[in-house]
Amino acid sequence: MVAVVASLAACTGEGSQEKMGSKTRTYYIAADPVDWDYAPKGISEISGKPFNDDENVFVGQGKHRIGKTYRKALYRGYTDDSFSKLKKRPKDQDYLGTLGPLMEAEVGDTIKVHFKNNTNFPASMHPHGVFYKKNSEGAPYQDGTSGKKNKGDDVVKPGEEHTYTWEVPERAGPGPEDPSSIAWMYHSHVDETDDTNTGLIGPIIVTRKGEAKEDGSPKNVDQEFITLFTVFDENNSQYLDYNIEHFAGDPEGVDKEDEGFIESNLMHSINGYVFGNMPLMKMKKGDNVRWYTMAMGTEVDLHTPHWHGNTVTVMGMRTDVVDLLTATMVVADMVPDDPGTLFYHCHVNDHIDAGMTARYLVKD
Repeated sequence: MVAVVASLAACTGEGSQEKMGSKTRTYYIAADPVDWDYAPKGISEISGKPFNDDENVFVGQGKHRIGKTYRKALYRGYTDDSFSKLKKRPKDQDYLGTLGPLMEAEVGDTIKVHFKNNTNFPASMHPHGVFYKKNSEGAPYQDGTSGKKNKGDDVVKPGEEHTYTWEVPERAGPGPEDPSSIAWMYHSHVDETDDTNTGLIGPIIVTRKGEAKEDGSPKNVDQEFITLFTVFDENNSQYLDYNIEHFAGDPEGVDKEDEGFIESNLMHSINGYVFGNMPLMKMKKGDNVRWYTMAMGTEVDLHTPHWHGNTVTVMGMRTDVVDLLTATMVVADMVPDDPGTLFYHCHVNDHIDAGMTARYLVKD
C-alpha cells in the first residue's frame, strides 16, 4: 500500500473534529532545486536497447542540446519544521518520480502544510478540491484581500516559509458515483505555467468518511498508484538559463529560438520519466488496485493512458484506456488477472514516439 509521505499528527484540543475522530494531518514540504534525470537507466527500457536517433532528439546531450538531465524544482517532504532532514520516500514509491509528497486524508480531516521555498524564485502551494481560506489559497490575483495575513500565502519568496491549512469537507471527498477515494492535485501558482513546467506539482487523495485506514488511504484497496502524464516544457522552466549553462556543451552557441532546440526540451513524461525509465509499479494478481491518473500541460495536450493486459473500471464502465485533459484527474480500479511485465503508456502517437511510456508488473 502506498503510505503517506509526510508526518501525521493527531489533532489535540481542536474542538468537534477531534471528538468525531477526525485528524489534522501535518506535512513539512519544501520546494527544492534538484538535478533530475528523465532517463536514469541511460537506455530505452521499452526496447531494452540504447537510444536511437529519434529518441536522442529528446535525451541526447550535445553542443547545443541539454540532454536528459535538467535542473528542476520539486516538492520534497521533510521530517519536521527545521527542514534539515529529508523524509525518505518508501522504496515502493520510487515510481512517483518528480511528484511531490503524497497527501492522504479522510473526509472531515484537516491538512496542514508547513512550506519552505528553497528555490531562487517565488513559489507557493495551491490545492484543488479541498476547502481553504484566503490565507491558504496559494495564488496571487486581485481577490479583494490585502495585508500579510491574507496575502502571505500568495507568494512565498526564496528562503521564506508559510503554513497552509486545508480542510477536507464532504464536498472534497468522493461523490455519489465515485469509488471510496478520489484524487486532487496541488501545485505552485505564482507563475503557474513556468512553475509547473519546472516540476512543482503533487497529489492529494481523499477517502470517504468511515472508509479510510489510519493513514487516510481507502480500506478496500490493496495498492494505489498515482501517475502524472505531462509534457514538461523545459523551454518554459524557471531554470532554462541554468540548464543551458550547465548541461549544454556550448552554452554560448545555443539559440533558444531554434526549432530543434525547442523540440528537444519537450519531455513527454510519466512522473518525470521517459522511455520506460520509471521504476516498475508492482502489484499481485487478484489485488484490488486503484490508479489515480492526472495530467498537466497546454490546451492541445490530450493524454490517453492505456494498460496492456488488464482492464479497469471508470465510473462503472469497463475499459483499458482513459482520456485526460490538462489538470484533470481520473480514478480507475483494476483487479489484475494477467501476470507479467506489461506496457503502460499514452496512446497518442506523438507521445509514444517521444517517450511517454512505462511498465507495470503483476506478480502471479
